[in-house]
Amino acid sequence: MVEKLTPMMQQYVELKEQYKDCIIFYRLGDFYEMFFEDAIEASKILGLTLTGKDCGLEKRAPMCGIPFHAVTNYLNKLVSAGKKVAICEQLTEASKGKELVKRGIIKIVTAGTLESDAIEENQNNFVASVYLDNNSLSVCWVDITTGEMFVNSSETLNDEKIDFLKLLNDILIRIKPSEIISNSESFKVYKQLSAIELSLIPEFSLYYDWAFEKNKAEKIILQQFKLATINGLDLGEYDSAIKSSGALLTYINETQKTIMTNIINIKLERQQDSMYLDINTRRNLELVENMREKKGKGTLLWVLDKTKTPMGARKLKNWIEQPLLNDFDINLRLDGVEELFNNSMIKEKLIFALSNIRDIERICSKVSYGSITPRGMLDLSNSLKALPVFKDILNNLNSEIFKNANNLIADFFDLTDLLDRAIVEVDTPTHTREGGFIKKGFNADLDNLINAKKNAQEWINKIVVKEKELTNIKNLKISFNNVFGYFIEIPKRESDNVPLNRYTRKQTLANCERYTTDELKEVENIVLNAVDNSIKLEQQIFDEIKEVITKNLRTILLSAQNIAIVDCLLSLSIVAYKNNYVRPIINSKIKHIEISNGRHCVVEEMLKSQGFIANDTILDNDENRIMIITGPNMAGKSTYMRQVALITLMAHIGSFVPATKASICLTDRIFTRIGASDDLSLGQSTFMVEMLEVANILLNITPNSLVILDEVGRGTSTYDGLSIAWSVIEYLSNIKKGKILFATHYHELTELEGKVDGVKNYQISIKEINKTLIFLRKIIRGGADKSFGIEVAEMAGLPNSVINNAKKLLLDLQNTDLNSRPITINNLKADGKCGLDKPFDNNLQANDKNNRIVQKINELDINSLSPLEALTILYELKNLVNKGETDGKN
Repeated sequence: MVEKLTPMMQQYVELKEQYKDCIIFYRLGDFYEMFFEDAIEASKILGLTLTGKDCGLEKRAPMCGIPFHAVTNYLNKLVSAGKKVAICEQLTEASKGKELVKRGIIKIVTAGTLESDAIEENQNNFVASVYLDNNSLSVCWVDITTGEMFVNSSETLNDEKIDFLKLLNDILIRIKPSEIISNSESFKVYKQLSAIELSLIPEFSLYYDWAFEKNKAEKIILQQFKLATINGLDLGEYDSAIKSSGALLTYINETQKTIMTNIINIKLERQQDSMYLDINTRRNLELVENMREKKGKGTLLWVLDKTKTPMGARKLKNWIEQPLLNDFDINLRLDGVEELFNNSMIKEKLIFALSNIRDIERICSKVSYGSITPRGMLDLSNSLKALPVFKDILNNLNSEIFKNANNLIADFFDLTDLLDRAIVEVDTPTHTREGGFIKKGFNADLDNLINAKKNAQEWINKIVVKEKELTNIKNLKISFNNVFGYFIEIPKRESDNVPLNRYTRKQTLANCERYTTDELKEVENIVLNAVDNSIKLEQQIFDEIKEVITKNLRTILLSAQNIAIVDCLLSLSIVAYKNNYVRPIINSKIKHIEISNGRHCVVEEMLKSQGFIANDTILDNDENRIMIITGPNMAGKSTYMRQVALITLMAHIGSFVPATKASICLTDRIFTRIGASDDLSLGQSTFMVEMLEVANILLNITPNSLVILDEVGRGTSTYDGLSIAWSVIEYLSNIKKGKILFATHYHELTELEGKVDGVKNYQISIKEINKTLIFLRKIIRGGADKSFGIEVAEMAGLPNSVINNAKKLLLDLQNTDLNSRPITINNLKADGKCGLDKPFDNNLQANDKNNRIVQKINELDINSLSPLEALTILYELKNLVNKGETDGKN
C-alpha cells in the first residue's frame, strides 16, 4: 500500500509507523491535519467535520484538521480523553521546485507533559514514575511547567516490614499525578491500589525496564544536572530514588525531544520530615478540596490562600499537603508570619511589589520548551525589573527566613537591560511569525532591512503617481497579495489605454486586469526580500536572547522559588491579621495540645454573620489522653474535633491559628474516622468501610499521633457497636499511644472515666426550653445522658405523627428490659463476650466452617483479644446472622 501513496502521504504513513500509540498532528501550512484512523478518532473527540484527501489510493484518506495557532484547546481535549499526541512540524520551508518538505516529530504531548497554557495557573501538573521491587519503593514526580522535581523513597532495613502498596497509594493520592509510568514489578500490582479502584489517579503505563537500571538512570541524572557525581543530589543512599528519577527524566527527554533546562534540582522527601496524612484525613479535613463538589471553596486552602502570585499559590498548597515535622523549620516560618503580622506598612509594600511579578516559573518552562513569545519575554523582563524593589523591602525585615530568601533572589540588571533594549513594549506580538517585535536601534542590519521596506513603499507610491501621468488612467492602483505579489490593477473600461509595450498581463478578473512592469518587479524583489530577511533576522535575534535567558535560568528559578516562599508567608500573615489568629507555641518536648478558645477556621469563615462559639482543648500523654465526647447530632461534636485537627495541622505548616492561645506538640500523624458510607465500587458495606478505617488507625498510631474517631460502631447493631467502641477505647488506653478525640452516642462509654487510664468525659452543652433544643455549641466536662434524637428529628421537620409515635415507642423500650439487665461497661466486662450474654450454641445448624468459628469463639476470652481479632470475629458473626445460619439470638 505504501508504494501507491503520494510522496506526502507516504511520509505520513512512515511517521505513523514509528508512533503507533499517538495521534499525529501533521503540519500542512497553517493547519495540523490528521489522517486515516487518527482522523476518525479525533473528529469524534474534538467535534470536527471529517473530510477526505487524495492519497494515491482508490479511496480518499479520511482527514480532519485544526488551525496551528489554536492547537492548545484541541490538545487539552485529546489528552483529557487519554490520548497521546505527536506534533509533526515542517523542518524545511515549502517552495516551488523543491523536493518534499522535510517533517519530523518535535514532541509528544501526554497528560503529564502538557504545556502551561493548558494548566490552571495555581495548580501543578505532575507526571510520576514508580519503581518497586521486593525491598524498596520509590516515586519520582515532575511538573515540567514549573521545573519542580521530587522523589520519595523507602527501603527495608533489618527485616523491617513496610506496606509498600499502602505507602504508594498515599503518595499518589497526595500528589495526584496526571500520568504515571512504572517498571514491570509495580505494573503487575498497581490495580490493587484503592486509588486506582476509586479512579482517583490514572492507570499506570509500563515503561522500559532498562530505563530503571541504576547505571543508565544515574547517567541521565548527571546529564540533566550537569554533575560529575550523584553525591551532590543527596540520593546516594537510595538506589531506588536514582532508578525512578532517571527513568522519569528519560521519559521526559523522549517525549519532549530535548533536555528540559528548567528542571534544575531534585528534592528528596523523607518520611520523617513531614506529617503523615492518609486519604481519609485529607478528605475528612477538606484540606484542598471539599467533599461534596471536589472544589476549593470551603477548604483550608480556600481560607489561607491570599497569595499574590501563581507561584505562591502552588507552594502554599504544597505546604498544606505536607505539614512540617521539624520545630526549627516551623518556627522559621512562624517568625516570618509574626513579623509581617506586626508590620502593616511592609505588608502593603510587599503586596504592591508582588502585583508586578508574573508566573516566572512557567515563563521559564516556555524558555525551556522553546515556545516563549515576545510578550512572554516582556512579562519576564517586567517581573525581573520588580525584584530590586522587592529585595529592598526584604532588607527591612529581620526574620531569618526573609534574609535567606533575599540572599537567594538575584538582581538581573544585565538581562533586563538586554530585554528593555530588544523587545518592543507597545502592541507586543504573541508570536514571532510576522516580526515587528525587535526595537528600532537594537540591530543595525535589521534597521536597514526595515528601512528598505519603508523606502520600497515610498517607491511604489511614486510609481503609482508616475504611471497615472504616463497612461492617463486615473483609477490605476498598485496592490499586493500572497499569490501574485505586487501588481498594477486597471478597470476593464480603461484597458484600451494600457501601454502593452511596457505592461505584462498577470491576471484577468471580471471587472479589472492586473499587470506588472520591470520596474515594479524590481521593487517587489526588494520589498519581499526585505520582509523575509527582516523576519528571519528578528527570529535569529530572538533565539540569541533565548540563549541568554537559558544561561540565567537556574538563578531565575531559584529567585522565583524564594519569591513564592515570601508570598506564602505574606498570605498567612494577611489571614492571621484579618481573622484574629494567634501564633502557636510549638512544643518538641512537652507532649500536649492545649488550645484556648479554639475555632474552626473554615466554618467561621463560612458563617461570619452568625459568629462562632470558641472552645478549649487539653490533650496530653497522661491523664487527658482520650476525650470521650457525647451530645446530640447537630450539636457540633464533629466540628469541634475537626477544628482541633486543623489547628494542629495549621501550626505545623507555620500558620497562626484561630484561638486566643495554642500550645501544640509535634504531631507525626493525624488520623480521622468521620462518617461512613457504602463503598459499592469495592463491594464494601458501611460497617466494613468503618472497620477498615479503624483497623488502619490502630495498626499505625504512634505516641505522637492525633486521632479523631467519630461514632465508631454505629454501622452495626447496638451490642456489636458498643462492644467495638469500648474495646477500641480500652486498646488505645492500654497501648498508651496518641491523643484521641472520640465522639459517640453510646452514653454507656462515659462510665470509662475513672476506670480506664487517660479517659475524660466531655459533652456539647444544650438547653431544652419548652421542649425545644437550643444548641450552645460549648464543650464542657461530663457526659450526656440523652441523645435527643427524637428532638433533632422534630427540628428536621419529620411529620408530627411520626414524632409522636417515636416518643411512645421510646417510652415502651425504656420500660422493657430486652436483655434481662441494662447494658453497662461492668456487665460487658463480666460477660467476657463483648456484650453477648450467653455462650454460643455448638449445636447450631451450620456448615463445618461456621461450626469451627462458633466453637473458636466459645473458647476465647474476648478480653485477651487484640481489637482487630475482636472486630474480625464480630464481623463474621454478623455475616452468619445475615445468612440465616444462626438464629440471631446468640
